[in-house]
Amino acid sequence: MGKWMREMVESRGRRTNEQTLVQTIVVLVRNSTWRCGKLEKSIVNHLYRRHQKFAKPEASVKDLMANLNITGEKRDECLDALHRLEKRNIVEIKALA
Repeated sequence: MGKWMREMVESRGRRTNEQTLVQTIVVLVRNSTWRCGKLEKSIVNHLYRRHQKFAKPEASVKDLMANLNITGEKRDECLDALHRLEKRNIVEIKALA
């Protein structure tokens, strides 16, 4: 489990989780979706499309979930997908302090 994920699990209360999500940035390292699931591909494609439009290939977790219409129970799946992408060195997750 990554450092940012541990912080989210250890934090108590929904408000603290929301604040942690706002302060977390996802950066695209490489555009590779080989052997990825549907959700992981949509995350990578979203970050890549931002990069194609001359923006930085990064987005906050909150903006990413809003743009992909992820709510409710899908939030946990999205966080797991981000963790798997980080493990495979496709994205880098930075927690801002």
